[in-house]
Amino acid sequence: MKEENKSASGKGVMGGIIFFAGFILALIIGWVVFPNLLYSQKPQPMNFNHVAHQDSSCEDCHAFRADGTYAGIPKVEKCKECHESPMGSTEDERKLVEEYIQKDTEIPWRIYSWQPDNVYFSHAPHKAKKVECKECHGIMGSEKTLPAYKDNRITGYSKETMKMIVCEECHAERGVNNECELCHK
Repeated sequence: MKEENKSASGKGVMGGIIFFAGFILALIIGWVVFPNLLYSQKPQPMNFNHVAHQDSSCEDCHAFRADGTYAGIPKVEKCKECHESPMGSTEDERKLVEEYIQKDTEIPWRIYSWQPDNVYFSHAPHKAKKVECKECHGIMGSEKTLPAYKDNRITGYSKETMKMIVCEECHAERGVNNECELCHK
C-alpha cells in the first residue's frame, strides 16, 4: 500500500511540474513569441535626425493651420526651405535631396500615430489647453534615428498608435470629459 501511495504522489508531483512548465511556456509564447509574430517591421524611406534640427521648434516643421488643426507631416516644400542642396554627406541627406526634393516628390513616411477610422482626433483643443507635444509624442527632439516602424499584420495600424487608455487617463487627470462620443464618431 505504501508503494502505491509513493507512486501516486510521485505522479502528482511530476504532473505538477509538467503543468507548471506548460504554464511558463504558454506565458512565453503569449508575451514574447505571439507579439513578435503579430507585428512586422517596415523601414521608413530614410532616417530623420531630430537632434540635427534642434535649432527649430517642433511647430517649425509640424505646423498647425490658422484654425488650430494640425497640418501633419511636413510636405517636401518645407524640407526645400533648408535642403535645396545637401547639408551634409550622409546617405539620408543625399536621398532627401536627389530622390525627393529635386524630383519634387513627397516622402512616403510611415505614420506612427495613424488613428483608426472610428476615432476622431483633433490637435486643436489640445493646443488650446496648452498640452505640449512631448506629453503625447515623447521627447523626439533627442532622437538621432527614427524608431522602428512596426505595423500590426491584422489591423495594419502602427504599434505606436496611441492607445485609448492613455487618452482616458490623461482626460481623467485633467478633469476633461471622457464620454465615448467625444472621440468616437
